[in-house]
Amino acid sequence: MFGRRLSVAQWLGLAILALGAMAMIADAWRFIDSVPAVRAAFVGGAVAALATALGALPVLFSQRLSDRIQDTLFGFGAGVMLAACAFSLIIPGLAAAQATAQFGGGQRGASLVIGLAVLLGGATIMLIDRVVPHEHFIKGREGQSPGKLRRTWLFVFAIALHNLPEGLAIGVGYAGNEGAVRANALAIGIAIQDVPEGLVVAVALLAAGYGRLWSVFIGAASGLIEPVGAVLGAAVTSHSHALLPWGLGFAAGAMLFVISHEIIPESHRKGHERFATAGLMIGFVLMMVLDTALG
Repeated sequence: MFGRRLSVAQWLGLAILALGAMAMIADAWRFIDSVPAVRAAFVGGAVAALATALGALPVLFSQRLSDRIQDTLFGFGAGVMLAACAFSLIIPGLAAAQATAQFGGGQRGASLVIGLAVLLGGATIMLIDRVVPHEHFIKGREGQSPGKLRRTWLFVFAIALHNLPEGLAIGVGYAGNEGAVRANALAIGIAIQDVPEGLVVAVALLAAGYGRLWSVFIGAASGLIEPVGAVLGAAVTSHSHALLPWGLGFAAGAMLFVISHEIIPESHRKGHERFATAGLMIGFVLMMVLDTALG
């Protein structure tokens, strides 16, 4: 198609597709703008995406990071996400579950709801991880056989799998936390860990043989899934108050799976476990203080 001139019919078809896409985007924006929680979630997800892009930019001007620094940054991101799971998702989820009095109400019913939701979130991401072909920077290819997919797209799928739970967490945070303060703390915490994450992604792509500009572009674009996930999470959990604890627990479980299956193993694979653990503890404390101080 691109090796020859397009016919009038083909140009017309492309124009119709473009107009259809613009109409869908306009409809989506009207929906986002009409629901305050969804609108706030979109902004929070966009801030996280911007933080990822800012983190990737230094690769244009610097050499690759040492493995020790990369592992420390991986650990830092894991610590932030762990604290976000506990203080921004699970604890508010337990309170929301008690308020909706599911499974008999009380602490026992709330624990059962959040426990099931955490397992459901982890199982969902595990299933996607097994089905979608993707390639990790260190572990290599996973999922179904990628066939003729370019290696670049395998990295893109891996990054999307990693960032989707973060976007969902931001969305359900805005839909499930009373007031915007705690949800803002969650979004800020995720954005903070997205800065070194964007840098690590771009550096890893550069080390894997990609050009500097292409590495930065993919690293920056890797955060775009977060506002999408944020809108999805907020839209679903805003639809019914009874879904709030399930959404919060689901997002926590999805993030826990990514932490255990992706981040921690990659941060420990090169023999810098102590630096990775130190980064994890610093990230955990930072997010805990951010959440409890602002929340």
